[in-house]
Amino acid sequence: MNDKKDASGNLLPDAERLTRIGGFIRKTSLDEIPQLINVIKGNMSLIGPRPLMPQYLPLYSPEQARRHKVKPGITGWAQCHGRNDISWKQKFEYDVWYVDNMSLKVDMTVFFITLKKIIIREGIYKEGNISFMVPFNGNN
Repeated sequence: MNDKKDASGNLLPDAERLTRIGGFIRKTSLDEIPQLINVIKGNMSLIGPRPLMPQYLPLYSPEQARRHKVKPGITGWAQCHGRNDISWKQKFEYDVWYVDNMSLKVDMTVFFITLKKIIIREGIYKEGNISFMVPFNGNN
């Protein structure tokens, strides 16, 4: 993305700041490659609930917080079932389902579904927002 601003000095919407190269990197998920360093260091897994912003921590319900019982992953059950195109409620339900059902078979399923979704570019963006899902506020 570039840092273009409007006349008031505010950043323009993501859709107007995303460069052609940035769009390609996001669509192909190449921006995930640096996270492999965290996997190598042991801070993350390949498969597990995606890490979320630290400011969301106090907003989790006890059930949603169960997602932290396993290491975060580059991809997970929620990414296989909608990525950024599902609600926060559904995303947390998928993350907790993964915690309760984690196995080599589930991990292999996640890996191959993720690979397929990257190739067909499905569920990358939440409709109307080119880069992120709507922010989590504890109620959505």
